[in-house]
Amino acid sequence: MKIKKIAKYVIGTLGAIFFYLVIAGVWASISVTELLPNLTTSNDQFSLTEEQSIILLKIEDPTFYNHVGIDISPGQGLTTITSSLAYNIFLSGKKLEGVKGAFQSFYRAVFACCKIVDLGRDVMALVLNKNLSKEKQLQLFISSVYMGQYNRKSVIGLRAAASAYFKKNLSDLSRDEFITLVAMLEAPNYYHPINGPKQLNSRILKIKSILSGACQPKGWLDTKYEHCKGNA
Repeated sequence: MKIKKIAKYVIGTLGAIFFYLVIAGVWASISVTELLPNLTTSNDQFSLTEEQSIILLKIEDPTFYNHVGIDISPGQGLTTITSSLAYNIFLSGKKLEGVKGAFQSFYRAVFACCKIVDLGRDVMALVLNKNLSKEKQLQLFISSVYMGQYNRKSVIGLRAAASAYFKKNLSDLSRDEFITLVAMLEAPNYYHPINGPKQLNSRILKIKSILSGACQPKGWLDTKYEHCKGNA
């Protein structure tokens, strides 16, 4: 009897999760056309250099151009560029009204409570990937990613970060300067050029070790590369 109760509980739990994810997918599919135009037309259009793109994707999302929105490659961690955008677009961006808005509020609350295990955002990433080209996804990411605080103001986007921290245009950054910005992405207020230079420098060296091929991530959740020895 005990085994049957456990089996019923497991089946019931899996059924509830499946239903939750299906509804998340349906909601995202009918909401994406309302949410995307607002973002795709409001962001400035600028691009990374070829070398900058290679560095960014190597560290943040190695299979970006091949995956469907989610990925479990070594060093990927819990988010891809697409799933990060999905959160920004579906959950923290424009507020919807009516029934769509009610579901949006519900999914926001679920993510705030259970972000580590919430798969709803990943389903939204699948929907987003079908509705937005990889090029536009990358453009939105580099335009909207949070890059810490500078002079008590939030720095949004890599171009703003280049200006704030290096007083340069993004395309004019040296390789080391751009790697510094990429190093900040993991936790921009912790790996901060002004407030956390020691830990930032340590992460920069580890990232350089990854880029040179001297070290590789140890599995999906290894985004900190603690085992890597930094090389200048």
